[in-house]
Amino acid sequence: MIRRERRIEPTRPISRIPILPLTVAALALAVTQADAQRGQAPAGERYPTRWSARTASAPAVRDALRWLEGNFPAQVQEWVRITQIPAPSTQEQRRAAYVAEQMRTEGLEVSTDSIGNVTGRRKGAGGGPVIVFATHMDTVHPLDTDVTVRVDGGTLRAPGVFDNSASVADMLAVIRAMNRAHVRTRGDIVMVATTQEELGLRGMDWWLAHNPRPEMVVAVDGGLGPVSYGALGIYWTRYHFTGEGSHTNTSTGKPHPARALADAVRSIYELRIPEGRGGAVYNVGMMGGGKVFNAIPQDVWFTMDLRSVNPALLDSLDAEIGQRVRAAAQANGVGTSMERVQHQRAAGTADMLRDRRANPIVQTALDIHAFLGIAATAEATGSTDANMAVTRGIPAVSVGRARGGDQHTLTEWADRDSALPATRMLLLLAVSLAGLR
Repeated sequence: MIRRERRIEPTRPISRIPILPLTVAALALAVTQADAQRGQAPAGERYPTRWSARTASAPAVRDALRWLEGNFPAQVQEWVRITQIPAPSTQEQRRAAYVAEQMRTEGLEVSTDSIGNVTGRRKGAGGGPVIVFATHMDTVHPLDTDVTVRVDGGTLRAPGVFDNSASVADMLAVIRAMNRAHVRTRGDIVMVATTQEELGLRGMDWWLAHNPRPEMVVAVDGGLGPVSYGALGIYWTRYHFTGEGSHTNTSTGKPHPARALADAVRSIYELRIPEGRGGAVYNVGMMGGGKVFNAIPQDVWFTMDLRSVNPALLDSLDAEIGQRVRAAAQANGVGTSMERVQHQRAAGTADMLRDRRANPIVQTALDIHAFLGIAATAEATGSTDANMAVTRGIPAVSVGRARGGDQHTLTEWADRDSALPATRMLLLLAVSLAGLR
């Protein structure tokens, strides 16, 4: 059952976060602070950036930043509205229709593809790069989940309010601010509201496979602060154990798939992750099988979620896990098979990604964070739509949407006011990367 959308008003006025004073002295100080916070380069080395104080001091950009602050109460209301449109993966249609309508109202060239992604293109004047901003619309919560937003002081509480409804609201606010302030860029800015991110970044993978290659990609996802320029490899595999089965009364001494599963899982959790190779994590997330209480099951299974930024380590651990599964099956006299649910490639460790770290998109994002007083670090990892660009060799980062927590749970929450600096950061990032005209 699809629940009707319910709108609420905050229980107390939205507190204002003042825009940084844009005097020449303040701009100089902000840029000096940004330089001091670079902190990612080896001694004596500076990474290239497209950030400049002139960008923030440009009249149109200054007006856009001020518009964001004045419009923030309305942005919060839209954030609530979006959250209360249920959008589990593969069922994002209502939310997609809302996003497409808002984009069309703002004059973007809008299209919806066969997988459900909504694309809005804001044309540039020419001579600049095409910059894609990706925000996923889907959530992990079923359609019948109560997604009514509860306002608790400065905190918004509801399933999906942080991941990823906040990003969608931020994106729409940036579009409106640029239009209201008549901001012109040289390059096109393409806003993509993706689907099925929670099922393995499927919407973004499809979009990049069916559209011209952009110069840069920015995924808006996660908490405010980290600037991720890598891609965490994620392997999801389902392992089956099979046998002839038997009634419990005649089961003594017969091959037992469940015993093989138990032996395999125990053996896998004895794996040691080697040090100095980027690290890895793994988890048996689901188990299942059997039909009745009183019989040996003919088929049992478990799932493996294996993750690492190091592609060689990821493959070696995957192979070792498979070997331990086969050994357990052989020792128990049962059959085994493997189902690869998804295999997202890893981009590499920080040492492997030195060229990616040196791309201007990373330092530009860090400099803008510093200018706005947002503590940020560059991280050679990521588990967002940006992964699909990184593994294709497209310069990409993921940046935060707000601050929050408990995502993918019924107690999910987001800090309301943190969405304003996040949105201001996105606006400055868009005009810096696309080039202000």
